[in-house]
Amino acid sequence: MNNLNIAKIESVDKPVGRKSSKWAATWREYRKSKYLFFMLIPVIAWYAIFHYGPLYGILLAFKDFSPRLGIMGSPWVGLDHFKFLFFQSPDFMRIFRNTVLISCYHIIFGFPAPIILALLLNELRLGWFKRIAQTISYLPHFFSWVVLSGIVIVMLSPSEGPVNFLLQLVGIEPIYFLADTDYFRSTLVGTGIWKEVGFGTIIYLAALSGIDPALYEAAVIDGANRIKQIWYITLPSILPVITILFILSLGGILNAGFDQIFNLYNPAVYEVADIIDTYVYRVGILGAQFGLTTAVGLFKNVIGIALVLSTNYVVKKMGQEGVL
Repeated sequence: MNNLNIAKIESVDKPVGRKSSKWAATWREYRKSKYLFFMLIPVIAWYAIFHYGPLYGILLAFKDFSPRLGIMGSPWVGLDHFKFLFFQSPDFMRIFRNTVLISCYHIIFGFPAPIILALLLNELRLGWFKRIAQTISYLPHFFSWVVLSGIVIVMLSPSEGPVNFLLQLVGIEPIYFLADTDYFRSTLVGTGIWKEVGFGTIIYLAALSGIDPALYEAAVIDGANRIKQIWYITLPSILPVITILFILSLGGILNAGFDQIFNLYNPAVYEVADIIDTYVYRVGILGAQFGLTTAVGLFKNVIGIALVLSTNYVVKKMGQEGVL
């Protein structure tokens, strides 16, 4: 065998590096679909102009902003806004506590609600009833809190509301749900679930539709009832979707719902209802302290990113799919 043939054999037998082969395969896929990437141009332009472009406004958190001087011309104050928030503001810690508590209540009670509703709808065998129930459940999502808050105020009115009317029929005194600090947070969570539970089921119903029916047929043959089928087949099959949505919900833990609270709260419940977003509205927009409120927004974003990254790390260590 001559040297040329030996060289050819060695070149064929020589293993190709995993990294280079991976990049080569990826590049081939990109080249194959190169014209489809033109469809991304409007999306990239949207995010570049409206999401990443305004990021220079973060500088307001470190400046004493003056509209006359502009962002770049305003004097630097360093971390003074953050020092005021954490050490000098008499209200910030109470507001921060309210925000975390309300968001935790939404996650504890609101996050499982669409999962439970999706499981219940999935068990319905009457197609027409299932469609009607799903339509009624997600209809409130398409109304703004400006509209829904009026409905909630009328429904929970202590003098004319049907809820308190039913309570009086069973011998319970009227309850001021929107003016009592003991009931306001529960009212927020309950009305929030009512508005979003139906729309949240759409994602889980889509995930349920992708489960192989053969799994249920095998479970029936093995003698599993409906509860065991849900526990051992349905829930494990949609667990990746649940995990991803849970990570994203933790990232927004400091977003307790400005629209809902702003339209429902009143001075009587400021102690338990005032959150970071309503504080930013009063101080930043009404009080024109733009630097201070930018510092609050930056603090919220940092906490949200930290929660997403840490939760994603823990989930991946547990063997589940994360968002990154």
